[in-house]
Amino acid sequence: MASAATGDSRLAAVWCGEGSTAEGDFHAGLMFGSVYNAPCLFNVVNNQYAISTSSAFAGAERTTFAARGIGYGIPGIRVDGNDALAVFAVTRWAAERARLNLGPTLIELFTYRAEAHSTSDDPSAYRSAQEREEWPLGDPIARLKRHCIARGIWDRERQAAMDLEVAQQVLAAQKAAEKNGILGHGLHQPDVTMFQDVFEDMPWHLREQCAQAIRERQLKWPG
Repeated sequence: MASAATGDSRLAAVWCGEGSTAEGDFHAGLMFGSVYNAPCLFNVVNNQYAISTSSAFAGAERTTFAARGIGYGIPGIRVDGNDALAVFAVTRWAAERARLNLGPTLIELFTYRAEAHSTSDDPSAYRSAQEREEWPLGDPIARLKRHCIARGIWDRERQAAMDLEVAQQVLAAQKAAEKNGILGHGLHQPDVTMFQDVFEDMPWHLREQCAQAIRERQLKWPG
């Protein structure tokens, strides 16, 4: 709203999962954007599952999630979320529209979560093991690579070199992070560091908890 009031070119963009469109906060955001003609983009990442429940529980069996913008007077667009170029094109269009003071846009990114929701999630409990292999839209990175190679603006040799370079960067970053300690070898940071660098002036109750943690640590490992 500050951008709209001052007339600058900035805008706000938000991403949420399809499951959260059943929450009141989502609809409050759409109402605010519509009423105040806010320069914002609402991106709904429809990956078919809200943790362990299918998108049908959030209303996908009735209509698309893009259609939810219509009731608020907001354009709703459904795009192939596994097509990087399509996502770029629709996002650029929505951004230009917002900067022209034409209001917000709701974009449904139709995609698929191939892996688990988190390390504590077991997808085999709520979907078949072969489902991910049957997803028709394919992997977005592989699709973009094939497209660029077919257009002659990329090749497999450069792809292999880039993959190796990125893998080396990731390995170097991992090694640098491990210098701060990893679980199990005793080099991780003392638990009292959880109280540091949070508040400029630590509240009294946290000072007491920190002092208690220090005392318990000294009793456990004297010296």
